[in-house]
Amino acid sequence: MKLTAAQALVAWLVAQRSETLDGREVPLFPAVFGIFGHGNVLGLGTALHERRDEIPVWRGQTEEGMALAAVGYAKATHRRQIGVATSSIGPGALNMVTAAGVAHANRLPVLLLPGDTFAGRAPDPVLQQVEHFGEPTVTVNDAFHAVSRYFDRITRAEQLISTLPQAVRVLTDPADAGPVVLALPQDVQAETYDFPEALFVPVVHRVVRARPDLRALAEATVALRTARRPLLVLGGGVRYSGAGPTTLEFAERHGIPVVETTAGRTLVPHDHSLYAGPLGITGSASANAMAAEADLVLAVGTRLQDFTTASWTVFAPEVRLVTVNAARFDAVKHGALAVVGDAEATVRELAGQVGQWRVDPAWTARAAVVRSTWDARIDKLRAPTPGTPSYAQVVGAVNELSGPDDYVMTASGGLPGELVGGWRAAGGTPSMDVEYGFSCMGYELAGAWGAAMAHQGGVVTTLLGDGSYLMSNSELFSAAFAGHPFVAVVCDNDGYAVIARLQEGQGGAAFNNFYADCRTNHEQPPRVDFAAHAAALGCIVFTASDTGEFRDSYARARAAAVDECRPAVVVVRTQPSAWTDAGAWWEVGVPEHLSGRSGYDERKPSQVRYLRP
Repeated sequence: MKLTAAQALVAWLVAQRSETLDGREVPLFPAVFGIFGHGNVLGLGTALHERRDEIPVWRGQTEEGMALAAVGYAKATHRRQIGVATSSIGPGALNMVTAAGVAHANRLPVLLLPGDTFAGRAPDPVLQQVEHFGEPTVTVNDAFHAVSRYFDRITRAEQLISTLPQAVRVLTDPADAGPVVLALPQDVQAETYDFPEALFVPVVHRVVRARPDLRALAEATVALRTARRPLLVLGGGVRYSGAGPTTLEFAERHGIPVVETTAGRTLVPHDHSLYAGPLGITGSASANAMAAEADLVLAVGTRLQDFTTASWTVFAPEVRLVTVNAARFDAVKHGALAVVGDAEATVRELAGQVGQWRVDPAWTARAAVVRSTWDARIDKLRAPTPGTPSYAQVVGAVNELSGPDDYVMTASGGLPGELVGGWRAAGGTPSMDVEYGFSCMGYELAGAWGAAMAHQGGVVTTLLGDGSYLMSNSELFSAAFAGHPFVAVVCDNDGYAVIARLQEGQGGAAFNNFYADCRTNHEQPPRVDFAAHAAALGCIVFTASDTGEFRDSYARARAAAVDECRPAVVVVRTQPSAWTDAGAWWEVGVPEHLSGRSGYDERKPSQVRYLRP
């Protein structure tokens, strides 16, 4: 088939199919987010226009926002479908680097197609081209190397034949999943080649379920059967494998208490007798207490990031760590007994090995006891009070008004701690996206646009602070224009409150975080009218000043977003210094002259550096 390189790429995208967790066949690449300009408008843009009925193209306002929307799409579909984003060369391409970092840190697949300078170099230097005096092959797209799982610059049309299978391998492999970047010089996009028809035959991509090594499985079985106080930690890998029901059944059969990581949240019904809560700094005191007492931790599908492990102080020094992970890179960390394999397959096989063994009933029962104490604390924090609501009260109202098919999101600032630590899940299909691998301010709105496109059957709600809103809000208009409804709750507390908390909590001076502590030449600096701004971007807007008013506004926003098929924004003033605290430690660099240094010196020795294999 004689096609341009761009036409061949689009035809291949259309031919790729995917199997969802419930066995349905869907497009692997369901949508393209595009801003066309110098470098992609005539090649890739023309090819996409020709196939517009088969692969829709959605126009964003910023390249970063579009790519973040693609990331949110992948998360909402549990990595079964992949968003595509394309940009022009130069600044358009560089704008997507942050989103690639989000996808890379969170192991989420996204396909980025930045335009590139001419492979033939005849018109060099072209508009938006940076030149490296000693290396002419370098372009701005080389910035993607640090944040891509697979990178290729297509300098001849026929190179697509060999690179596309490798690109889809990375995008669909649980062990490798992450961003793929195919840099497309604009002259190459327009070049024609006789491509083999077989390249465009539809292919259905299914989850690779790697089985564990039998010897590693046997060692893990012995470790588990000899443990007196085992703890099961469920991470994002459990979600992407669809292993939630299997792991919970395993815990029930053997009486093992269960905790979740940030990426694994909402896998377990909150009221389950074995559930001790979410683990770590943004988690719960109940889960952290169980972790401190456990003599064995079975961590399934998690990297055990520092917020999950409280900078590796949440576990007892003598704990035994067994990890189940699709990626050997993650499984072998921290001296763990590594079992490499798919979460669903590995837990099933481990269950067959463990047999009828059960945990001491006293340890099993402890999960519900410690969680009840944490629940009582959350109930107290959520209780309505007069005046400006706290984050906990806002999250509580959203939680109470949300149903089992709804989807909730956040990414940065103080809201991850409130959402992860305080949310009470109905269980079943995972229903939360807390982007805390990269903690990217601005993901909350763009990611919600992608999630709203992907999530079927419920309302998507994203919660963000005023700082995140000001950092990236353009995709509110994209979603409003395209007709993708979600609810955005904007919590206005006058600045970067959670960073001010960190700064002042360690003895630092209040500086450059709250607006009151920032430099200005005005006696009365201007304030942002978030409601007016959101309305100007085409959103339905509600405001609230207390807890009761917020509940009413949020309920109305849910209905309005669905009825009018566009985002509804609820703007609420929130307390700047009221937080839910799980009591865990986080290692940050504290100068010796600050008061927080004594606490640092006290906690640092309890940090587990390497566990026994």
